[in-house]
Amino acid sequence: MSSTITVTATPQQPDIGYHPDADKWCARTAHRLTENPDLAKIPLPEGFPKQVEGPIVWEGSDWVNEDQWVYNLSPTELGEIDNALNHFKSLNISMGNLSKGTFPLPNLSIALEGLAHELYSGRGFFVLRALPVDTYSREDIIVIYAGVSSHVGNARGKQDDSGTVLAHIKDLRVSHAHEGKIGNAAYTTDKQVFHSDKGDLIALLALQTAAEGGVSRLSSGGRVYNEIAATRPDLIKTMSEPWVVDTFGTIPPYTTRPILYIQEGHAIIQYSRRQFTGFGDQGRNSDIPPITEAQAEALDTVHFLAEKYSLGLNFQKGDIQYINSMGLLHAREAFRDDEKHTRHLIRLWLRRDDLAWKTPGPLDHIWKDIYSISPEKQRFPLEPEIRRTASGRTR
Repeated sequence: MSSTITVTATPQQPDIGYHPDADKWCARTAHRLTENPDLAKIPLPEGFPKQVEGPIVWEGSDWVNEDQWVYNLSPTELGEIDNALNHFKSLNISMGNLSKGTFPLPNLSIALEGLAHELYSGRGFFVLRALPVDTYSREDIIVIYAGVSSHVGNARGKQDDSGTVLAHIKDLRVSHAHEGKIGNAAYTTDKQVFHSDKGDLIALLALQTAAEGGVSRLSSGGRVYNEIAATRPDLIKTMSEPWVVDTFGTIPPYTTRPILYIQEGHAIIQYSRRQFTGFGDQGRNSDIPPITEAQAEALDTVHFLAEKYSLGLNFQKGDIQYINSMGLLHAREAFRDDEKHTRHLIRLWLRRDDLAWKTPGPLDHIWKDIYSISPEKQRFPLEPEIRRTASGRTR
């Protein structure tokens, strides 16, 4: 009597890296469609529309002049900001208590109220131009930044497990090499590919721009969704199913959740590519399940469509860029620093409770954790740090 031993191949991570490769994307797409010509005929999942609509669904070519999204601060408004700074300092309270009440802007607040509505109910982004960052100390400009931003979003989110609510985004490969491996493109001069941050809103203040490059790019998640839904509904199904998300050394070593949600008519693409490919010194954990070929194709499809329909912003020193991170994807082009121009942004994660979209169920516990930090526990580092997990690992 003979027996047959069946050997099952161990799933392997697809040939895909952090930086999307158009040739590999086209080849993977062609191979998958050749193997299964009916892929594009797979129906959309239940509850996923053929297209989403609204002012946040746009193409870069829809915008012809930056006056459409830039709000220029007047001398009177800059005077209000200066008065608010002095008022807050007179209260002798911690930065975590910065709010509309403790940082009053009698007239500018009215304009910021309308711009907050633009984030949630309009195009999803605007730029506030331009704070005179060189006329203030580092601590004062951070107070101004957080104070002004409190009129856009009432809640600040923590960005790591130490309670940091303000992150410095710059090249830290030399200055912070002693802190360990850097696994996030944000802390290098490298290109950041399209992704979305956790939380509702992202604010970025430019303390200094690069000598060359570093263009900030935005793209409508709804426009990307509509293209994929019309041409490759099977990838919508793939994106709506659970993915293995690398937690880079924390416990558990991975979580699972979709990267695409439909919530109250909005298409929400919530992901960071490095969680599925790794970046730099921090590769994807080989001990967790790999992504699939379908997921690899979906990652590239999202990136290249986002790139196709993107808008590049002329991000200047002293500008604050506000983005709806649930409705928009964002990226950054590679850049070059020199002795006089070292690109340095500071970031806040915000939420406007009375205007906010409903958080998708699988993300709800993440959002609640981000925005649960009390004023007393909020940290505003004056100098750059690398974000860390509770175990002390960089992220």
